Amino acid sequence: MSSRILAAMAALTILAGCGKPSAPPEPAPLLNVGAPRTMHIDSPTLKAVKARGRLNCGVHQGLPGFAWPDNHGEIQGFDADFCRALAAAVLGDADAVYFIRLDTKSRFTALQAKQVDVLVRNTSWTFTRDAGLGLDFAGVNYYDGQGFLAPKSLNLQSAVELNGAKICVEAGTTTEQTLAEFFRSRGLKYQPVVLDTEEKARDAYQREACDAFSADVSALAAARSIFNNPQAHVILPDVISKEPLGPAVRQGDDAWADIVRWTLNALILAEELKITAKTVDAARKDGDAETRRLLGEDDYGAMLGLKADWAYQAISQVGNYGEIFERNLGPKSPLRLERGLNAQWNAEKPGLIYAPPMR
Repeated sequence: MSSRILAAMAALTILAGCGKPSAPPEPAPLLNVGAPRTMHIDSPTLKAVKARGRLNCGVHQGLPGFAWPDNHGEIQGFDADFCRALAAAVLGDADAVYFIRLDTKSRFTALQAKQVDVLVRNTSWTFTRDAGLGLDFAGVNYYDGQGFLAPKSLNLQSAVELNGAKICVEAGTTTEQTLAEFFRSRGLKYQPVVLDTEEKARDAYQREACDAFSADVSALAAARSIFNNPQAHVILPDVISKEPLGPAVRQGDDAWADIVRWTLNALILAEELKITAKTVDAARKDGDAETRRLLGEDDYGAMLGLKADWAYQAISQVGNYGEIFERNLGPKSPLRLERGLNAQWNAEKPGLIYAPPMR
């Protein structure tokens, strides 16, 4: 058979393949994703907490305003109150929580080793921690940034005036790294005074072993609140990093991450809906549809493996996000912190605090 004939036959074969296309396969039936699920994914952490009858919560060793022992030795503060709210949501009892005080070095290994169920310890959500340490962050409960504390007598207007200064900083933290990057990028020099813990860095600054102390602004305010003369120290206006702080859980237990995430969202949403610890009972009866859903009307708790009143318990026993902030960190507390970025998104001076809708 000649090559011309073979070529003609091949062309006919190709043309035949270009005829009427075959009918596409039938599409798979659509799932009904609009209705809430009534079943939840089993959580080994939730099972362990319920069996134990207590939430193990990892907190700071001692940071005023966040996790600090009171005169009776009870841990109080912004982070401690979130632990209590989570215990109320899961177990119905805000007091069913055991605080495990962790230093910087042990906080992640304690979570990975299941010594704690959740880590609520002024921990910044970063790429390497999220993707590299087997952790999941359940949200942001405090928007912070790294700053500088200095004696008021120095009359400093900016951190760039610290060129050549001795600066106290905690070892092995993102704070130490960010401090180096800040000075290097501006062609400035400084002498780091690196201490093992934040407490040691704080004490060294107070002993005047350094000219300034660098940490998250919230930690600086906490340190100043317990100094002998708080008014003698100022937090400089420079904020040199983004430090979104939030509760962390182990990767691989998505259902538990949802519980922690939505407990935080419930506290935030309660403030937005003007539901307080005092008004929550009335809101269950007279609130709008979203308020009633939040407080248990449609049993959204079943989707988390919790009781219908999980959010009601957290809010009634601990308060909403704003109440927790005000009593621990706000202008009337020893830390005297304004809401700033931690104001609600729809406040008169809007911030970044925002919860997804309850629907």
